[in-house]
Amino acid sequence: MPLTISIIQMDIAFGEPKKNFLIAEQKINETCSGEKIDIIVLPELWTTGYDLTRLDEIADKDAENTIAFLKRMAISYNVHLVGGSVANKKKNGVFNTLIIVNNKGELIHTYDKLHLFQLMDEHLYLQSGSAEGLFSLEDHLFAGMICYDIRFPEWIRTHSTKGAEAIFVVAEWPLPRLAHWKSLLIARAIENQCYVIACNRAGSDPNNIFAGHSMIIDPWGEILVEATQNTSTICGTIDMQKVKEVRKMIPIFADRKPEFYS
Repeated sequence: MPLTISIIQMDIAFGEPKKNFLIAEQKINETCSGEKIDIIVLPELWTTGYDLTRLDEIADKDAENTIAFLKRMAISYNVHLVGGSVANKKKNGVFNTLIIVNNKGELIHTYDKLHLFQLMDEHLYLQSGSAEGLFSLEDHLFAGMICYDIRFPEWIRTHSTKGAEAIFVVAEWPLPRLAHWKSLLIARAIENQCYVIACNRAGSDPNNIFAGHSMIIDPWGEILVEATQNTSTICGTIDMQKVKEVRKMIPIFADRKPEFYS
């Protein structure tokens, strides 16, 4: 059964969680007021932005507020939420955590960003995760990734070889590397013969201008829908039957020689 996906490419108020919760709620309300949406996607660190030096103060303890918010939205609108990622303050540090909630308001999965981006000082303020991003919705297996993760094709392949049919990517990807964003996402779709659903943020913070250009890419590497650089919400439909067809036509998973790759 096809799934309709809404990607919320929002601007993020720097270091203002309360304001960002209000923005996200308004955007979710708007996107659910029209056609039936199956899955909504939010961007990376959408509650705080990259206000890393204040994370001890503004990070969400055990992601409690964010999870409660996403559960409330999921139940209110009968929609699954790939709830972006948030600064999640745990006992052993702050993590960049992706949160998945289903349309019954159940927490399905969390994924802590594995690859920390040193160019934006993530390694100085965040802890690296250690678990994979696989999760199941609507009887399909998906994977969730965060921004810099897409530069590590072996990490994405780890998930597709375990059955992931679509990769959700949440990001705060800067404008100067927009060409990399598009090229890497398309490559990940083609080489894994899966959908890539990528949600970037719009706007700017004191140190960066962000690229926007959220998109949905099919298993052939064709862009089905793409945002501009500006704040917007885009919708598209994916059909897992196409993943099966492409993987049958060019059987790369059957033809792999993993014993030679290490």
